[in-house]
Amino acid sequence: MTIELVASRLIAPRLGVSLYTWTTVIGVILAGISIGNYLGGRLADRYASLPFLGIVLGLASLGSLSILGLHAALVEYQTPKDVPLLISVIGYISLLFLVPSLILGGVSPVVAKLSLTDLKRTGTTIGKIYAWSSVGSIAGTFATGFFLISWFGTKTILLGVAGVLMLMAIWFLTATNWRTGLGSAAGALLLLAFASLMLHESDALAQACQRETNYFCINVREKEVDGQQVRYLVLDRLVHSYSNLADPTHLVYGYEQIYAKVIEPLIERKPNLDAFFIGGGGYTFPRYLEAKLPDSHIVVTEIDPEVTDVAHEKLGLSRATRIESHNLDARLYLMQDGQPASYDLVFGDAFNDYSVPFHLTTLEFGQMVGRLLRDDGLYVVNIIDGGPRGHFLRAYVRTLQQVFPYLAVIPHGSDWRESVRMTFVIVAGRQPLDLSRLPADRPALSPAELQAYLDLEPALILTDDYVPVDNLLAPVFQDSGLD
Repeated sequence: MTIELVASRLIAPRLGVSLYTWTTVIGVILAGISIGNYLGGRLADRYASLPFLGIVLGLASLGSLSILGLHAALVEYQTPKDVPLLISVIGYISLLFLVPSLILGGVSPVVAKLSLTDLKRTGTTIGKIYAWSSVGSIAGTFATGFFLISWFGTKTILLGVAGVLMLMAIWFLTATNWRTGLGSAAGALLLLAFASLMLHESDALAQACQRETNYFCINVREKEVDGQQVRYLVLDRLVHSYSNLADPTHLVYGYEQIYAKVIEPLIERKPNLDAFFIGGGGYTFPRYLEAKLPDSHIVVTEIDPEVTDVAHEKLGLSRATRIESHNLDARLYLMQDGQPASYDLVFGDAFNDYSVPFHLTTLEFGQMVGRLLRDDGLYVVNIIDGGPRGHFLRAYVRTLQQVFPYLAVIPHGSDWRESVRMTFVIVAGRQPLDLSRLPADRPALSPAELQAYLDLEPALILTDDYVPVDNLLAPVFQDSGLD
């Protein structure tokens, strides 16, 4: 279970986190364990002994290390775009995790064979083995998910797993005469040392994340944009935001520039407005709003406290900021503290590439946002979809239309119909929208144009009971390629 949890975090910078990746990780590891149980049982009938158990554990140790080596070796590999998405994801995850889980699956049958000394107590013996195995899995799951990943990171955990397995292997390999035991132990240690050395030489142990949390692999890098030095935040595989430390009003991302134009008429009327952000990321637009409207009330819900800390430490968010941050899920915050008609602006910016928090896209959540907004307030959201596909965009727009009578869609680029990946800004409200400040090269779709685009497929409303966001975005992921 430790390897299963680590798997989801290890592949996140490459594949993201979605229903597809989680399903594949669980399925591949279960398949490996099942095959290992079968083969382990066959081998146990012929070779069961303590030294043989040590050999299986030693191979499992090397298998755990192989995950790091293969992961590093495939870092530059790109799956051909004509390969179906499911085949790409299953193939990549299987290559990394099938063999290690298969070897680990062979441990239980050997232990069971060695423990069966009285056929009258077969059921009791097998029951105890699987019960204690489950206890260990539960402990490993909670320890890894709640503590180990955020304390040590995925690669260190895999090294630790390999080390523990090799120590167990040595323990059982030495359960024979001392000369044979010492020779076996020395051989096992040499194999582990050699494998670790090869991983070190191949940079497989190099940390891909400056900070690894329970939610994201976080990196902050620098580059020059428009003649100014900016820092950009990468969460897993997505560049999430650009921040100009010297000038918080410098907006790099196109969708944030659209944000600024969309809200201009409102902030001219209400310089002391109340704004709520679903997702903080690099805090670029909250900092922009704070600089533009120093008397405004700004609340940010960012689920990962480490992201907020990084924004303070590296992305220019002052420790003395008036921005109010809450590190919990936005929907949970609104359920606990959301007051009706308490905000003029709500920004939705919690979507991480194709990894979409589906519970923030449903009709029920839209209704929560609707209650939160004042009558002249705006709900402004950015999403990613592909113009030729647009399944998620259509479903999400139709869902918001059930709550807000006025809605506009603003593509980031004029080639949005042909682009396999495009950012769209959606603006919704209860009163007619003033979009007169939008630049000429980034207009909103006309009502007729939007309706014609929506009519390309049957209407789908996203609800808490039916929200297939991962399936709707799968074609876009496929078109974009696995890189």
